[in-house]
Amino acid sequence: MIVQQRVVLLLLGLWSSVFKVNGIKSKVKGGQGQFPTTQNVTVVEGGTANMTCRVEYNDNTSLQWSNPAQQTLFFGDKKALRDNRIELVRASWQELTISVNDATLGDEGLYTCSLFTMPIKITRAYLTVLGVPERPEIIGFTKPAVERDMVTLTCASAGSRPAATIRWFRNDKEVQGTEEINATGKSFMVRSSLQFEVDRRDDGVAYTCSVEHPALERPYQTTEVLEVHYPPWLDITASLIVPQEGQYLKLECVSTGNPIPEPVLWSKDGGELPDVERMIVEGPELTITTLNRTDNGTYGCRASNHLGSSSAEFILFVYDPNALSQVGPDHALVGGVVAVVVFITLCLTILLGRYLARHKGTYLTHEAKGADDAPDADTAIINAEGNHVHAEEKKEYFI
Repeated sequence: MIVQQRVVLLLLGLWSSVFKVNGIKSKVKGGQGQFPTTQNVTVVEGGTANMTCRVEYNDNTSLQWSNPAQQTLFFGDKKALRDNRIELVRASWQELTISVNDATLGDEGLYTCSLFTMPIKITRAYLTVLGVPERPEIIGFTKPAVERDMVTLTCASAGSRPAATIRWFRNDKEVQGTEEINATGKSFMVRSSLQFEVDRRDDGVAYTCSVEHPALERPYQTTEVLEVHYPPWLDITASLIVPQEGQYLKLECVSTGNPIPEPVLWSKDGGELPDVERMIVEGPELTITTLNRTDNGTYGCRASNHLGSSSAEFILFVYDPNALSQVGPDHALVGGVVAVVVFITLCLTILLGRYLARHKGTYLTHEAKGADDAPDADTAIINAEGNHVHAEEKKEYFI
């Protein structure tokens, strides 16, 4: 039946062309210079694609659209294929526009527009149908993980055409995964995997799989928050830096671990707490209401979970407030400074004495010059005091 329709339509087109050539001389000669134009079209799966064929000059020659299987869809305004998804949008001597509704991946291909001149002129347009990827799912991970376990996160998305792109993020920082693409009919299945050894720093970290595709306005995303179990670690903090007699002291056993380690056990010097009336335990906190010197010692706390146990210690020394108020300067430090000053002074004194002794001897030697050859004491004094030749030698020089 369809073949018969196509033959009839083709004959009508040819007859119409012959009639126009022979009977209408005022039109463009035999359709010379006429050529149909089209454009490629891209549509998202499930959407509507409009296919338009235009001719600038036409002498009332019919236009025809055919699908990739070369089945005639419309010949002018006459529908040739019984497909309710194919509809006529506009038909004239200059334009033939049809719509492909609820487009599927099977609609993709090369469509042909024909202008029934002698000879027939054709042009083609490619219809691209974008397969929308499915929302991703992270698989292959079982909560919770244990520290030092090897964990594999796999993100999968099916139905994309062309193949979608998968990106991984650790919190807000992108990390690289291993991608695998498999064709499933006309669409693709895309998988991407992350494999790593977990530690306590991964506990509570969000790993996000993001699927990007031209058919999506925004990427599809899914997130997996890791839960990692690890052994406890303890530390003790004190409410006072310098504990004094009579004061109130709180010790807190700060613990990290998953699951949270409990219960917290307090001890003093390896044994039980000696004064339960003043030493109050509330979970991880130990409160000593009124400190005294008997509280000196080593306090410990211990906690555990199913992966192990841990302990911490705190050495308490209670100070006498009266002794603290009478404490003067550090005598050891003062004594050290005094010793250094005395040593430096002694060294300088010795050096200065040796310097003066050396220069004093030179002075006496110069004073004696000129008196050795004097016949008597008076002449020696005169020569020593008045000898201008040696006056320069009597000068003292101090540096």
